[in-house]
Parts: sequence; C-alpha cells; structure tokens
Amino acid sequence: MLKSVTESFARVIHGLNVGHLTDHVIQRSKRMILDTLGVGFLGTSTEVFHKVSQYSKIYSSNISSTVWGQPDFRLPPAYAAFVNGVAIHSMDFDDTWHPATHPSGAVLPVLTALSEALPQSPKFSGLDLLLAFNVGIEVQGRLLHFSKEANDIPKRFHPPSVVGTLGSAAAASKFLGLSLTQSQEALAIAVSHAGAPIANAATQTKPLHIGNAARLGMEAAFLAMLGLQGNKEILDMKVGFGAFYANYCPKVLPSLDSHTWLLDQQDVAFKRFPAHLATHWVADAAASVRKHLVTDRALLPTDHIKRIVLRIPDVQYVNRPFPDSEHEARHSFQYVACATLLDGDVTVPSFHESQINRPQMRGLLRKVELEHPPDNLPSFNTLYCEISVTLTDGTTFTERSNTFYGHWRKPLSQKDLEEKFRTNASRTLSCNTVESLIKIVGKLEDLEDCSLLTTLLKGSSPLRHHTAFGEDQ
Repeated sequence: MLKSVTESFARVIHGLNVGHLTDHVIQRSKRMILDTLGVGFLGTSTEVFHKVSQYSKIYSSNISSTVWGQPDFRLPPAYAAFVNGVAIHSMDFDDTWHPATHPSGAVLPVLTALSEALPQSPKFSGLDLLLAFNVGIEVQGRLLHFSKEANDIPKRFHPPSVVGTLGSAAAASKFLGLSLTQSQEALAIAVSHAGAPIANAATQTKPLHIGNAARLGMEAAFLAMLGLQGNKEILDMKVGFGAFYANYCPKVLPSLDSHTWLLDQQDVAFKRFPAHLATHWVADAAASVRKHLVTDRALLPTDHIKRIVLRIPDVQYVNRPFPDSEHEARHSFQYVACATLLDGDVTVPSFHESQINRPQMRGLLRKVELEHPPDNLPSFNTLYCEISVTLTDGTTFTERSNTFYGHWRKPLSQKDLEEKFRTNASRTLSCNTVESLIKIVGKLEDLEDCSLLTTLLKGSSPLRHHTAFGEDQ
C-alpha cells in the first residue's frame, strides 16, 4: 500500500497509457479540445492577447512553437503556451468543470507547443496528445475533490492558477515521458508556481492565470527533467498543496488496475457567450421573462419597467451593478440580465464598450436588485436563477432557470459545438482550415502525426492529409 498521496499521483501520471482511455473520455475530451481551440483563435483579437504577445517577443530560442492563428509569430514553447493560454481565457469563453475550474486552457497549449517543438521518433500521435491531455485534466479533478471548499464558486484563489498549474505539469510530464520520480518532482515544483487571487477577476490580468498555469507547469516538468528536487510529499501536506484550500483532506489515488476517469463521470459545461458561467443561468431566465415583455417583436420601453429582481447565489465578484469595462461586464449578473432583456440574447459584441455605455443599458441597470435565497448555494452543480420584472402598472413576471443549454446536465449538441467553433475560428482562419480542424479533431484518436494539427493551428492548410491517418482524406 502506498502511503504518499504525492507518489500515488506520480504513479498515475507515469503509469496511465492509451489502453486506459475509454471511448466516453475520448469523445468528451475531443469536444473540449475543439472548443478550446476555437475560443483561443477568437482570443487572438483581444487587447490582452496583444499585450502579452508584445511582451513575449523579448524571448527567443532555437526551439520554437506556433502562436495559434499567427503564421509568422513563433515563440519558445513555454511562451507559446503562455500566450495561447491567455488567448483561451481572454474572453472567459472557455469550458468550466465541477468542482469549479477551467480545465482545458492550462493543458492544451502545453501539448500543442511541445508536440511541435520537440524532435520525436516516432512522431507524437493524436492518441499521445489525448492521453496527456486527459492526464492533465484528471490531476486537476482529483485535487479539487480533496476539499469541500473547492465544490463552490471560488472566494480566495482562482482555481486554474492552482490546479491548472499542476495539470499542466502532469500533462507535460506524460507527454515528455518523465520517470515516476521526475513526475513526482514536477508536481512539487509546480506547487511553488501555483496560485493567483480571485481579486483579479474581471480585469485584464485574469486571463494571465491560465497562461501562467500552462507556462509554469511546462517549466516545472523541464526542471524536473534536469533533476531539480522539491518536497516529495507536497500533496500530502496542509502546508503544501493544502495551503490553497480549507478542509484539505487528500487521499491516496486508487491503483491503475482500478483507475476510473473523472471525466467519465462528470462532463464540462460549454459556454454559448463569453462571460462567467454563473451569468448563463441569468441569461436563460431573462430570455424567458423577455417573452412576456415583447409586443409586436419590440421590447416594451424601458421606462415601463419599474424593478428587476435577480435571485442568485451570493458571489461577490460577479456582483457588479455598473460595469465599466468588458471584463467587468463579463462578471456582472446585472449586466447580462439587462443585455438579455434589451437585445434578446448575449453574444461576443454584447461586451463592446459601446454596448456597455449606451443610455438604455445604464438606465436599466439602475433598476436591478439582487436577492440571495438561502437555498441558492454558490455551486455550478446546484445554483439557479430566478428573475422577476415588475412593470409600472404593477404587473410582475417571474421566470426561473435551473439548468441552461450548454451545462453538463443539458450539453451542447455536437452540431452546436462545431458551429460555435466555426464562428470563433473563422475570424482568424480560412473556411478550409476551419473545416479541416473540425475533421482532424473529430478523428484525433486516428491521427498518426500531430504535426498536421500544429500546421493547421498556424493558420495555414497543408495540401494533402493522407500521411496523417494513413489514407487520403
């Protein structure tokens, strides 16, 4: 029997192989990969991506990796992972898991950067990438299950900056073929790289949490390869990884013979608009109320609305009555409710400055009140939103959302997931490249050489695909 939690994690990272992957996990993780690529391509248009790209240009190396959608821009692997990770979270459009974190953004950029930068014979395959990706996701989920605090929407640390850094290190360790001992050291090093406060939510700094998790986890694996050592019981200790979570109660992982994937049991949520996940319940409920307010396809004049009450969990960093920036608007229950009432839905342009500052919006925001029912707990698995709109004539309409479309209880169809990818990626890539990526990710487990994928990520499309799958496409 293993006594060390940390060693049990290292054994899982080192010991899992493609034979452990289930069809269910492969299908779910391919959806996560496609969605993450799409929001990453979209994120290359943002101001925060531009700023971190300019900064990262001071670094150079003989070994380099692609910045997604930028055929003429390459960086050392760790910094390519950094800027691609920032792009993924730049609009808060990436996937969300339970217990709460954004699992994919800290892992996928690491693997695309490494698969391109490192000489490998035989070449990294799609199954190699899927295995390492799922190892990185699994480590995050297992760590989150060690604390009851992690079940709730975070109050102290932003989870991707904590578990994402270790997920990145685990994925890199698997992909690079680290030994059991090296994998254990990589986790220890990663813990000292982990952690960022939730206070930077709704700012341009929050996307850096994902980028840093990707970069620093990769660096932890590289340092472990070079023999750097850390505390071999880092995950066992309350003064180790336990410093990030209250009520930390780690347990030795089951042996590989009885391994089950958390992703088999718990799917992720995919967002239909770029904002904090909790606001998606608000949009769903507000869209239902709006049907009572529309006459002849036009919304009632806003001066006919006297009061808007949102009954939602008490999540302070998403309580922003008058957001002043796109990042604050993405973290505002009030703004998403009013945008839905005014426009019928919420989209990427909904968070442009012109939309945030329009007089109708500012006027409607003044009428919003929040209530926090004691049964509405701050958990993505159980929360709900109830909205009541009272008109000046005293009429009140009330609607409630328990689950929105895109949540793991009501998952996006494959058709809608692919359409989201097309919409996001087509802003950067040609239609042919977009369709090629959908096809390749859809058959990722059959891909013989990941270089086809990384070539497409540059924004250029290879002429022939037959070498990847062993047949003409």
